[in-house]
Amino acid sequence: MKLSSKINLYLKSFGIFPDLFIKSLRGISFYIRNKHHLRKQIQKSDGSFLITNTYPCLADRFEHAGSVPLHYFHQDLFIANKIFQNNPVKHVDVGSRIDGFIAHVASFRKIEVLDLRDLKKNIYNVKFIKADLMDDNFTLQNYSDSLSCLHAIEHFGLGRYGDKVDLNGHLKGFEKLHSLLKNNGKFYFSTTIGPQRIEFDAHRVFSLKYLLKLFENKYEINSFSYINDKNIFFENAGLTQENINNNFFCHYGCGIFEMTKV
Repeated sequence: MKLSSKINLYLKSFGIFPDLFIKSLRGISFYIRNKHHLRKQIQKSDGSFLITNTYPCLADRFEHAGSVPLHYFHQDLFIANKIFQNNPVKHVDVGSRIDGFIAHVASFRKIEVLDLRDLKKNIYNVKFIKADLMDDNFTLQNYSDSLSCLHAIEHFGLGRYGDKVDLNGHLKGFEKLHSLLKNNGKFYFSTTIGPQRIEFDAHRVFSLKYLLKLFENKYEINSFSYINDKNIFFENAGLTQENINNNFFCHYGCGIFEMTKV
C-alpha cells in the first residue's frame, strides 16, 4: 500500500476524510454564488419560499450520480434475487448489512436476522435475534431451510464489533452456520478473497483454496460469482484449478457462493 493511501486510511479511522475536505473547499465558491442568485430571485418572487436556515452541501456536486459501495452493492442485489427466486420457507441471515441486503429481502418477504450487536429499530418484515455464533451456548440447530451470511465471517474473532478475540473465530462461526441450516438447505455465503492474511482489526482475507477445503463434505457448490478489485461483478465464474490458485487475480475481492448442505 502506498504511503499516501496508508495516511488516508489512518485519518479516516479517526473520522477525518481528506478527499471530502478538499471537495468541500472547492464547493464554497459555488455555494456563495448560488445563494446570491437565489436571494435575488426571492426578492422578485411572492415570498412563498424564504431561506430560513442554511444547510451547506459543499461536496455533492463533485460526486457521482449514485454510489456503488465496494462489494456490497452487487452481492446484496444478486443474493436477494436468488432468495426471491427460490422462495424458501424460512430465511435466516447472520451478520449481513441491514441497510443493504436485509432491506432488499424484507421488501418482499419475512427474514430473521442474527447479529452480535443490538438492533434497536423495529423494521418491517424483520425479526431480530441477538446472538454470538462463537459462543458455546449458541446451540440453534436445523433451524431454517435457507441461510445467508454476507461479508461477515471475515470479522469473527477480531474484536472489531465487540466480539471476543479468537484466532479461530471464523471456524467456530462456520460450524454454527452449518448447524443452523437444515439438510438440503440453501446457503448463500460471501467473503473477502485474495492472498490469505489478516488486516487487523478490519478483516481476514481468505484464499479460495482455503475456503473450498472448509466446504468439503459439507456443501455442494451450486454457483460461484465474484467481484474483483475494481468492483466489477462476474456471475457464474468457473472454479478451475488455475482460478482457485490465483484467486481470480484478486488482492481484495469478494467471493459469492450459492451452496446446498449435504
